[in-house]
Formats: sequence, C-alpha cells, structure tokens
Amino acid sequence: MRIKQISIFMENRSGRLAKITSAVGKAGIDIRAMSLADTSDFGILRLIVTDTEKALGVLKDQGLTVKVSDVIAVAIPDLPGALGNLLSIIEREGLNVEYMYVVVEKKMDEAILIFRFDDLDKAMDVLMDNDVRLVDADKVLRV
Repeated sequence: MRIKQISIFMENRSGRLAKITSAVGKAGIDIRAMSLADTSDFGILRLIVTDTEKALGVLKDQGLTVKVSDVIAVAIPDLPGALGNLLSIIEREGLNVEYMYVVVEKKMDEAILIFRFDDLDKAMDVLMDNDVRLVDADKVLRV
C-alpha cells in the first residue's frame, strides 16, 4: 500500500513551479497529486506521478534536488467530521503525522488523503485495525 512520492526542493521565485511542471508534462508524465509548502526563500513541492523513475530523471536533468519517500493514501467519507474521526484514531495510537494533503477524486462520496508518518508500518497497521480503508497506488494514479 506504499506509494512513491517525489519531493523537490526549489527556490521560491517566479516561474520555478511552471518550469518544473512543464518539464514533467513534456516528458509525458501525469501529476496525480501535488502539494507545495514554502518559506520566503525555498519550497518543497511534493508530487505523485504516473512514472516516478522517469520524473526523477527529468527533474535531476533540471539540476533540482529531489528525494523519493513512501507515503500512504487513505479514503474517508466526504462527510462532516470524517477527518476529525480519522485524526482522533491517529492521535489515540500515538502516531505522528509529518504532513498530509488531499487528493481530489472524481467520485464525490469520498476524499483521498495522502499521509507521511514517522512510522509508516505502524500507521498502516493502526489504520487497518480501525477499519480505515487504505488506497493502493494504482487507484491514486487513476484519480
């Protein structure tokens, strides 16, 4: 259930995001999920793409510093309180969320959340034990 995510460390300057996403697109790689966190000088762009290895080559050719991490995706009902319920399970079990972001799914009755935990194996066990549906990489790539 692990999903490969690319993190790109980039300068926070005009046009940088367009250059990165255009290069990935020109290589025929589809971005299925994306998150951007920034400071005044630098940002971290996180991507889940249809071809991780090819994207790494494209990004490294651009002179970018990149890292691949494992994340997991979970599906929750698209209802008020669903996120709070999930995060309560995570808190109760003592898991640390390093970061998370949402993937918009074409289907309207659930949301897919991407999580990075400090202990991914424990997180997967806890979530499955609590009937939280983990989403496989193929489904995330088809969103």
